[in-house]
Amino acid sequence: MRYKITELDPWLEKYADDIMLRMWHFNETRFALLDYKTDLSAFANGYMFFGFSRTKTGWVYREWAPGADAMHLIGDFNGWNRTSHPMIRIENGAWEIKLEGRDALKHGQKIKVQVTRNGRSFDRIPLYMTRVVQDKETRGFVGEIWAPEKAFRWTDKDFKPKKSEQLMIYEAHVGMAQEEGRVGTYREFADNVIPRIVKDGYTAVQLMAIQEHPYYASFGYQVSNFFAASSWYGEPDDLKYLVNKAHKAGLRVLLDIVHSHAVPNTSEGINMFDGTRTQFFMSGEAGNHPAWGTKLFNYGKHEVIHFLLSNLKFWMEEYHFDGFRFDGVTSIIYHHHGLGVDFTNYKQYFDVTTNTDAITYLMLANKLIHGINPNAITIAEEMSGMPGMCLPVSEGGIGFDYRLAMGDPDFWIKTLKVKDENWDMRKMWYELTAHRPGEKNIGYSESHDQALVGDKTIIFQLADAEMYTGMDKAFHSPVIDRAIALHKMIRFITLATAYGGYLNFMGNEFGHPEWIDFPREGNGWNFHYARRQWSLVDNGFLKYEWLNNFDNGMIELAKKYKLDSQKDAENLWIDERKKIIAFERSGLLFAFNFHPSQSQTNFWLPAHITGEGKYKAIFSTDEVDFGGQGRISEEYEYFTQDDKKRGLGFEIYLPCRTAVVFKKQK
Repeated sequence: MRYKITELDPWLEKYADDIMLRMWHFNETRFALLDYKTDLSAFANGYMFFGFSRTKTGWVYREWAPGADAMHLIGDFNGWNRTSHPMIRIENGAWEIKLEGRDALKHGQKIKVQVTRNGRSFDRIPLYMTRVVQDKETRGFVGEIWAPEKAFRWTDKDFKPKKSEQLMIYEAHVGMAQEEGRVGTYREFADNVIPRIVKDGYTAVQLMAIQEHPYYASFGYQVSNFFAASSWYGEPDDLKYLVNKAHKAGLRVLLDIVHSHAVPNTSEGINMFDGTRTQFFMSGEAGNHPAWGTKLFNYGKHEVIHFLLSNLKFWMEEYHFDGFRFDGVTSIIYHHHGLGVDFTNYKQYFDVTTNTDAITYLMLANKLIHGINPNAITIAEEMSGMPGMCLPVSEGGIGFDYRLAMGDPDFWIKTLKVKDENWDMRKMWYELTAHRPGEKNIGYSESHDQALVGDKTIIFQLADAEMYTGMDKAFHSPVIDRAIALHKMIRFITLATAYGGYLNFMGNEFGHPEWIDFPREGNGWNFHYARRQWSLVDNGFLKYEWLNNFDNGMIELAKKYKLDSQKDAENLWIDERKKIIAFERSGLLFAFNFHPSQSQTNFWLPAHITGEGKYKAIFSTDEVDFGGQGRISEEYEYFTQDDKKRGLGFEIYLPCRTAVVFKKQK
């Protein structure tokens, strides 16, 4: 049997047997997990069986701890008595205790479980705990019973976005989404930032750092409690309030899920929960990430698959998330985690360094997610270019909907270090348009990664110190004028060429200055760089408003003309000397002049794709509201000519550091 993946990419025919082996391993694992009677959704119900559940007569608590010799439930409910509430071992390494009486456990009570192994006892936070908080006195983390008298009332039942709707993602961190020097809350984000995202035209918000993490400065990438909504920003119902409000406003909500690794902590996290190092993780050094210092899952263990799949279903069912951005997929799918490896040939995707168990897990995860919600979105943070990452499992793929185009920001970082007159137009076109056949990606010029301390945002690389003195609308300088012009062009060509969706990190749409640096010992626990200065764009006196206006206009254009269509941008002209790129997309003609000083008064714009007729400019980076000079008229009419040497087209005025979009008129 041959799968569609080899039809889309004939270079893969040589590895057809490897793809067959991938599919065989997936089917064998699924059968072993489910047998003939159970589907993936019914299988992924670990959070309904394990953890704390109310019964008709009281409570039941179950835990998976195969390496434990004894377990005792301890907490406020029994005065932290370490012997009064022993658990009993049931089947398959699970433990259970039943508590009689509806008030045996109460909302807000603190809870832990004492685990004993080989004569040594230690306290752990229950694996499926949905609420974990920091103790004000000890500063340690502890589980908390979450059972409010009134359940949260969802009002988003009418929100049913279609998969075909354009994906414009606003990547955001709840804690740093406010201007004061503190941690922001779920409700503040819902009330203050969600309306801003909607007004800016984005169609989805991607929330970072939602799974509980003990170290705030980890940006949420060292997860301790996989089923707990982070208490840094409020209570579980506050997160539900946020998601509900986003849905009511028409926004998808995506969760930045971390299944690539876990925090090594034992008192807060899942590491050595039952006293063994291999309950969840690989044995020996294979279980430790050499660069991150975190623990690595054993995806070949069925109980681990059950835990992680149940985690995905939990976030979809309990919090109504519309999909996931999977962190660290490259690290997941290779035993070398992609460290120090340049992926230059297809053989590297199918050799012994590829983690087949991990790929099977990701295939199962995508099958589960799309089975629960066919319109859910899954995005892979994957930089190796693994073939089939974003093809359906039925076609021989791994099942994601999109891959982050991680080469885009890398290209811009390198390009901005080169003098403008030496920018490589052909390389720019290649980097921005390259993708696996039939596989969609998310284009972006910068995300949170490029904004972190130690790096610089695009606007800060362009303007540097003049950001502090030159952003007043009444002031002009060559440095700031260049920065604003290129900031717009870079973002626009990245969006206009992306084969799928587009992503922006919170605040970068208006050129938020400086970097992100969370409070830590090295900066005196300062919040100054872990916030968003919305006043910069709102006060009306600064050029940040122009950049925000442009971003709004760019997003509106992309949505109106459906630039995410399955059809690639088609190259019309690349002029290395004049620094010009022209292309067609969705029936529009795009012309970019990246030259630092040479404007073109009679550039011939090919129109053989869109056809003979009358054209007008409908959008320009040079509009006055965008901080431009207003040199492009949207009233002027251009008529095509059939030139013997140049073909069908028309002459245009194309100022330096300007992009213009033309549309054929009826």
